[in-house]
Amino acid sequence: MDRHQRVTAPDQDVFETLESEVRSYCRSWPTVFDRASGSYLYDEQGRTYVDFFTGAGSLNYGHNNPLLKGALLDYLQRDGITQGLDMSTAAKRTFLQAFRDIILRPRQLSYKVMFSGPTGTNAVEAALKLARKVKGRETVVSFTNAFHGMTLGSLAVTGNTFKRAGAGVSLVHGVPMPYDGYLDDAPPFTWFERLLADRGSGLDRPAAVIVETVQGEGGVNVARPEWLRELAEVCRRNDMLLIADDIQMGCGRTGAFFSFEEAGIVPDIVTVSKSLSGYGLPLALCLFKPELDIWEPGEHNGTFRGNNPAFVTATAALEAYWANDQLEKQTLLQGEQVERALAKIQADHPEDIKEFRGRGLVWGLEFRDADRAARVTARSFTLGLLVENSGPDGEVVKLLPPLTATFSELDEGLHALACAVRETALST
Repeated sequence: MDRHQRVTAPDQDVFETLESEVRSYCRSWPTVFDRASGSYLYDEQGRTYVDFFTGAGSLNYGHNNPLLKGALLDYLQRDGITQGLDMSTAAKRTFLQAFRDIILRPRQLSYKVMFSGPTGTNAVEAALKLARKVKGRETVVSFTNAFHGMTLGSLAVTGNTFKRAGAGVSLVHGVPMPYDGYLDDAPPFTWFERLLADRGSGLDRPAAVIVETVQGEGGVNVARPEWLRELAEVCRRNDMLLIADDIQMGCGRTGAFFSFEEAGIVPDIVTVSKSLSGYGLPLALCLFKPELDIWEPGEHNGTFRGNNPAFVTATAALEAYWANDQLEKQTLLQGEQVERALAKIQADHPEDIKEFRGRGLVWGLEFRDADRAARVTARSFTLGLLVENSGPDGEVVKLLPPLTATFSELDEGLHALACAVRETALST
């Protein structure tokens, strides 16, 4: 069977009748996936898909990475601890030592490490709670088109109207400000600082500002380094903590391990998750400067904050990919490859594509018509490529290929994307 041939999806009755209507990705990709390796997924029909989605960025090192899988299987085979809450375990100690020696010390970062719970939104909730506890103030500033998670605190600093509406209650103590480029060429922080200085503005003194250096769900909006540096100065001058949400863009997605490294800033608090375990296992960290560590024992906890198998694969990923700068260099080089391909696609369809943008191996192709973007992702699926839409109206086709993808695998996916754009143009 030709791997790009359209096939009928296997019986999905159990999903339709038993699973909640809240499911989403399966509606875009109507098949039953069965196995995965490297840059590819395979469904029950044996059809192959190039994965430019990577578990929403939680599989930076590809599917079933053999280096990580070997470490995990060895650990499980010897009956290593699987559930440890916040008890001291050998696996946690090894991870902490590796994270300190491979990531923190070379970057001259002295962060304390908090295991907040297994997902990114858990880390964000911990960051918000800690900032408010430290400063004794409630308000947290976020940015237009931000996405920080689906729990109530995280939703309060998220911009998307649809996601916010799902809360069912008022979302409070969050104030949005314009992200870089939102107001075109306007001075970036003039309005913000005016509000902070004016006792009649109605803005309660914020405890913190939370920011993504690249807004993935918001449409792959890339903040300039100088904008991030100025934001850090605004926070310093006004006694506000700076929280960097590096959940999707960390772990090398933009090149460096932390996405804020390029700007040369040191946030007060950093949230990391998604690809931290490297294997798709839940693991999240809230990092913060030592002087902010004012937690009382047990004041913030979670049953699954001690995911020891994730510690094992995370350690293996750090040792395999971050002991030197080879992955970072490859990511930046392959980012140029993606950029050239997207430039060609835009040049071929200038009337349909507004622009493309990205850093490292996160890229977005923005269409003037959101329906067209949806058709492109749908056609990409039939051509054997997994990509998703992002942006406030789904107008951006977002690319998150594995950092371990080969140049030829990237070409394969980019070719399918170009075909999808061309073919959807012909069908209109």
